[in-house]
Amino acid sequence: MPTTDHTDLLLPAEPSQRALARELYALAAQQPIISPHGHVDPALLAQDQPFPDPARLLIVPDHYLTRMLLSQGVPPAQLGVPTRDGSPAETDGRVIWRRFAAHWHLFRGTPSRLWLEQTFRTVFGVDTPLRPSTADDVYDEVAARLAEPDFRPRALFERFNIEVLATTESPLDDLGQHAKLAADGWGGPGGRVVTTFRPDDVVDMEFEGWSTNVQRLGALAGEDTGTYAGYLAALRSRRAAFIAAGATSSDHGHPTARTLDLAPGEAARLYDRGLRGEADAADAEAFRANMLVEFARMSLDDGLVMQLHPGAVRNHNRWLHARHGRDVGGDIPQVTEYVHALAPLLELYGNDPRLRVVLYTLDEDTFTRELAPLAGGYAALLLGAPWWFLDSPEVLRRFRETVTETAGFYNTAGFVDDTRAFCSIPVRHDVARRVDAGFLARLVAEHRLPMDEAAETIVDLAYRLPRQVFNFGRERSPAVANERQAQ
Repeated sequence: MPTTDHTDLLLPAEPSQRALARELYALAAQQPIISPHGHVDPALLAQDQPFPDPARLLIVPDHYLTRMLLSQGVPPAQLGVPTRDGSPAETDGRVIWRRFAAHWHLFRGTPSRLWLEQTFRTVFGVDTPLRPSTADDVYDEVAARLAEPDFRPRALFERFNIEVLATTESPLDDLGQHAKLAADGWGGPGGRVVTTFRPDDVVDMEFEGWSTNVQRLGALAGEDTGTYAGYLAALRSRRAAFIAAGATSSDHGHPTARTLDLAPGEAARLYDRGLRGEADAADAEAFRANMLVEFARMSLDDGLVMQLHPGAVRNHNRWLHARHGRDVGGDIPQVTEYVHALAPLLELYGNDPRLRVVLYTLDEDTFTRELAPLAGGYAALLLGAPWWFLDSPEVLRRFRETVTETAGFYNTAGFVDDTRAFCSIPVRHDVARRVDAGFLARLVAEHRLPMDEAAETIVDLAYRLPRQVFNFGRERSPAVANERQAQ
């Protein structure tokens, strides 16, 4: 049996705390999943076609997995990752699976192994441990499940008990897949699958093809993006289209958290330099910083929740980017500063209850020093869950330990799975719920929190809080409502 097949997975080892954690986890486990930030392709649910073979479902698109093998000398092309130049990449799913299984030992102790083993067991009902010698057996068991109607995407969505799933699209997306979801009763405002406005490719002057993207933005919105005023009008137009498709939030993946409130003329001059191809790195950073403030202003008007995901050095592995493109495991976290970077935005709107900014980090050192004090001191700020390189059991625990004393529970925004791997969504949420159960159990055991309040809190963290923060429903728990009103 897989080592993760245990009802007390990730719960405290100390017996009295474990007993409390079991009760708390049982409450959380019953809650529907709110997935407010992720990268599942909406076509998956819009078309509802059978999944491809196990390798193309679970290995090829998962850069958590392929980057580990690259670190041991196995090129992504050998794991089926498509190449930019059309050079050969493995297409035989069974060969990919066997190659991955031969390197399974690399994942000992990692969250990737935990997620995948739990996916095998809880999603596919496969108890055979993955080993080089069992690779074909596991492959065949998963493939057999994928051939069943109950394993089509929409059927799994129902079984996973997902209430809302947010995908992430560029303003250049025509939202056609979301239109189909809406037509089928799955999408649109208040729908089960909604979009998120992610404008990085038309905001970041260092993004490949930025000026061309800006022209496409203008054409799609029917605005003249040859001027800064027309550019802002085009962004507002696309935000309105996203809201019509069900969006409740925007997402901004900037290299830093810097914000600037530039005078309109100065911002226009920066924009013009970018269009002429004359902008340097400092210009690009200043323009990104200015646009975060502009997007905050737009949020005051249209109500989109702002998510800020700074701190990733994109395409650090240049060979990987040149060979395979973006989002295939070549990004690396960096030190990220927030106190001074966010000051211009917070000076303007940090105390405005109409604005909601969910802030994430890849720099764990900032949890105690910067992020918790900021979220605990500004009405507009909430802390997002540990993300990407930090979405592991150990960091999830440390997050609660380092943030709660200063920011409390109700200045956080619930868990986000941030995944492209659809079948791992329930597993990742389950891990977060188990970690929270353990943390709350310790507070109860130490007589720092009564059990009835811990029970209310874990349901808030798992369900009510993300639902309320991301505007997926009007109802609020008494605790959530009271905490937000007190700000």
